[in-house]
Amino acid sequence: MSVARFIADQRTIYRVPHTMTCLLLGVSLAWFYKWRDRSLGPGASSGLFTAMDRRRYTIDRAVKVMFTKKRGLHGSPRLHADLLDDGWEVSEKTVADSMRRQGLVARRIKRRNGLTRQDKTAPKFADLLRRDFTAQRPNARWVGDMTEIPTASGKLYLATVIDLYSRRLLGAATSLHPDAELACAAIKMAVAARGGVDAVNQPGWRTEETKRVIFHTDRGSTYTATSFTKLCRDMGIRQSMGRVGSCFDNAAAEAFFSSLEWEVLSRHEFEHTRQAQAVVLDWCYGFYNHERRHSSAGMMSPVSYENTAAPDREAA
Repeated sequence: MSVARFIADQRTIYRVPHTMTCLLLGVSLAWFYKWRDRSLGPGASSGLFTAMDRRRYTIDRAVKVMFTKKRGLHGSPRLHADLLDDGWEVSEKTVADSMRRQGLVARRIKRRNGLTRQDKTAPKFADLLRRDFTAQRPNARWVGDMTEIPTASGKLYLATVIDLYSRRLLGAATSLHPDAELACAAIKMAVAARGGVDAVNQPGWRTEETKRVIFHTDRGSTYTATSFTKLCRDMGIRQSMGRVGSCFDNAAAEAFFSSLEWEVLSRHEFEHTRQAQAVVLDWCYGFYNHERRHSSAGMMSPVSYENTAAPDREAA
């Protein structure tokens, strides 16, 4: 009997994990997996393994293919939903076990530096959200923030606008400077993405203060600058701000940047700002809006959630 066959029998017959047997025998896990894949591959004798072994192998392959398809960014909950949509009947625990066996890790934690610089002389706005990051319709509540993206040739700055209804990224503006002009560019993108000022603030709404879109940010000087506050007034947007030094008051915007850091910035070393801009915006408008699943959007992507909910809104 071969060593690999012995390891497989310990797992199949006696329920001894193959990882433990490999460790005790001083055998490489990679070597055992290579033998297993060869034994279970196309044209090989299926009698070497039980039906459970063959299903485990099949699931492992499906999980790895889907993990690669999703750019290695989906953890077990999202990957489980992806496989269900693809026709698989599998539990989230099975997906998590498969990822663990194969060493598939979706997140790498990295912290960012805050950019908030308060202008104490500028007018302040009340907190209209009070940590309630939900919305019953599109264009009711937006949140935004800024972050820096390091490159070998300097820093690139990103300003965002996110609709809390679906978590869709409406505006993603980049610049070499984290100033009010960048904040203005992002909010203009968001309004354009929703069809313009008249579409964002539908006819008659601009006279009803409670029905105008709310844009919630921190108290940074970029969002209290005269040019930005005037732009918001002209567009009929109500500004809202959390407290200084409290990330929880703008948690939804912070969560977006955490995903960006885990899924993009920790995996790349950018040579220049143009490269960073291309990669980051591709993730923002391509993957995040169209593929990344959100628990707050029924485990659907923002665009899918809006498209799925649209008929219901029209019927109502």
